[in-house]
Amino acid sequence: MTNNAKGLALTSLGVFIMSLESLFIKFTTISPFLFSFYIGIFMFISMSISFIFNQKTQSMNIKEILSKSPFILIVCAILMGSSNIFFITAIKTTTVANVVIIFSTAALFSALFAYLFFREKITKNIVIASLFIFIGLFIIFNDSLEMGSLEGNIYALLCTALFATSFVLLSKYKEMNRVILTAFSGLALSIIAFFFCDEFYIDFKTLIIVMTMGLLISPISRVLLGTGAKYINASEVSLLMIIETIMAPIWVWIFLDEIPSSYTFIGGSLIIITLIANSLYTLKKQS
Repeated sequence: MTNNAKGLALTSLGVFIMSLESLFIKFTTISPFLFSFYIGIFMFISMSISFIFNQKTQSMNIKEILSKSPFILIVCAILMGSSNIFFITAIKTTTVANVVIIFSTAALFSALFAYLFFREKITKNIVIASLFIFIGLFIIFNDSLEMGSLEGNIYALLCTALFATSFVLLSKYKEMNRVILTAFSGLALSIIAFFFCDEFYIDFKTLIIVMTMGLLISPISRVLLGTGAKYINASEVSLLMIIETIMAPIWVWIFLDEIPSSYTFIGGSLIIITLIANSLYTLKKQS
């Protein structure tokens, strides 16, 4: 398997797992900051345990890891932690449809930031694929997109911009340890959310949901996404994030018995075909 194929596979799997987050967030009634606080704690715990295990089997040295681009590590951790807070807040304050459709613009943000910061070339296939993807998204939400609150839409936009920025940096600093980065992003998430929490009590059911997200879904998806960014460029990573837009209504259909409309099937098919075509084109170009 080529590095590009590995990057596409890891990123796709990471996005697929991450698509569960909206559903889990909607299951809870606690404030977005309290949710973020506990999610960050569990992410930090799970990634710290993972690092300790890998350190024993792969002779990883924490001092050596932290000495490599420490400033970029801190910046990426804060960007990812802040992005998570804005994502959770957006899901709580506007419709999921609004959030995912705004978040799908991450590919364009990523391509723009990569060009502005590093003069990375924007390829024609990324531009063409993005156009088809937006057509697919328009079809999906044309008959059901509700007017969300302006506040929630702004949170979704900030989440998208911060997320895209972090992955542009990750694509350039490939030596950065993804496990440590995810642990630090969880720590940043909790620290930021702490100052906005009015209380810290959660019931047992909510605790189970938060633990599942914090110990499994969020850290695993972030590590896969971060690792994938080592092998493909930032625009392709963000483009694959569209998978979340496809999967979100499917999870809602399965667990909340909300049947997707015909528009969802038509638009989703267009998006899937576009992603497959772009991936095959990229693989052929790299071979």
